[in-house]
Formats: sequence, C-alpha cells, structure tokens
Amino acid sequence: MYNLFRKFLNIYLDAWRSSSLDRMRELISKDYKAREIKDGDIIDFGFEESIIGWAQGFLFAKENNAEWELNEVSIIPLRTDEIMVIISATITLNGKSTNSGHLFFQTFRKESLGKWKLIRSHIEAGISLHNLRNIQFT
Repeated sequence: MYNLFRKFLNIYLDAWRSSSLDRMRELISKDYKAREIKDGDIIDFGFEESIIGWAQGFLFAKENNAEWELNEVSIIPLRTDEIMVIISATITLNGKSTNSGHLFFQTFRKESLGKWKLIRSHIEAGISLHNLRNIQFT
C-alpha cells in the first residue's frame, strides 16, 4: 500500500509545485472538508471553496514567478485506507522565502478503484518561517 500511496503523493506534490489547478481538482474528493486557522480566526470550508483558494494561490504564484517550497514533515498511517501527511509550505519570491508559511495536516483516503483522494485538511496559516524550519516531532 505504501508504494502506491507514495506514487500518488508525488503526483499530488508535483501538481502543487507546478500550480496545476486541473490536476489538483482531480486529486481532491468532492466530499472534502477543511479547517484553516489564521490569526486565531477559524474558517471551515469544503471542496468548492478549496478550489477557489487553490486557484487564487496558483494565480499568485504564476503572476509573481514564485516557487512553492514544500516539505514533508511526517507521513502517518491512520487506518488501512487513510494516511495523514504533514506538509510545511512556503513561497519563494525572487529567490527569497516569504516570512511565513502554512502547516498542512492532510488526510488522504483510498477510494473506490484504488484511487487516493485528499479528504480533509487542518491548516495552520501564517506560521513564522523560523518556526516552520525548526519543526521537530518527538
């Protein structure tokens, strides 16, 4: 199972790094649910709102010739058909990282026909770059 998931995760991260909205849309479940916390505010959203958010982020990256810096923090099997991946994400503009980024706790499920889909996310937004780079799990 892990090898198949690893292939999927590589496809997912490549879609993110290349700002491919069409590919990202295919990798997210229509039943997707998410929560983002930014500056203490909590925002809950679903599939359609996530696509709008990805579109805005990808447009910003393309218009500013930015690059996504994605780091896998941890991969945690939750159930036989679910895996959580913790990813830190920042944007690099003109060769310089922004001052902050996000920490994504993303759960993927193996759906019918053996396809993996992103089903839920918890996103901690606006974390200082220093804190993101010093993440340690004990």
